[in-house]
Order: sequence, then C-alpha cells, then structure tokens
Amino acid sequence: MKTFDVQSIGIEKPAAAVYEFIARPQNLTQWTNAFERADETSADLVTPAGAVPIQLKTVANAEAGSVDWHMTFPDGSVGTAFSRVTPDGAEKSIYTFVLMAPPVPLEALEGALQEQMGILAKELVDLKTQLEA
Repeated sequence: MKTFDVQSIGIEKPAAAVYEFIARPQNLTQWTNAFERADETSADLVTPAGAVPIQLKTVANAEAGSVDWHMTFPDGSVGTAFSRVTPDGAEKSIYTFVLMAPPVPLEALEGALQEQMGILAKELVDLKTQLEA
C-alpha cells in the first residue's frame, strides 16, 4: 500500500522568492485548502467536521531550500509533509512536495491519501498562479 506521493511544479519565479513565501507558515492559508489559520507554533486545520486546532512546527532551511511541516493533532498523532524549492536557472524554480499519508487507521489510509493527492495537485497549480501573478 502506498504511503506517500511526490508532486512537483515549475514556477516562473526565482527560487529565493518562492522559498521565502513557502517558508512562512502564515502563507499556508493562501495556497492550501487545509489551513484556516497558521502561525509559527499552531494552526487550525480544516476538516469536514470543522476547524481543528493543531500544533504546527515548520522546519525551514534556506540553504537547502527545504520547508517541512510537523503537525501534532489533539489525539497526539503526528502528520508530516516535506518540500523543497530548487533553482531552475536564475529566474525559475521547481517546487517539490512529498505528501505523507495522514495519521488515520490503516483501513482508511489508501482513500485518504488518494483524496489528498488530488487536493495537492490543485494546490500546487494555485501556488504557481499566485506566485507568478
């Protein structure tokens, strides 16, 4: 059973500008559907049952271009996502996102990951559109 998905998108913007935007947790609400609010230590995660408060840890490394998120849910389970901005010449970049399966029971895993894969694909297009505007 697949427990991850890797997606990427080319962005017509220098890597430093893309990284700067993605590394700020407050910007998660601007390009993802998952967050109603986010800051350096916490977020409100959107669920079908309403917003759920979580602990959010953003691990950003400008030199490597990596931005990773660790989300601790009220039940203590932890979800993760990993990403990287790679230069593609001086004026373009590639944003790669490693989507990990959510912390759900095994029987729900495949459906949950499949759903998130579709959502991520749209979010990456939205991110590209926003940053290139």
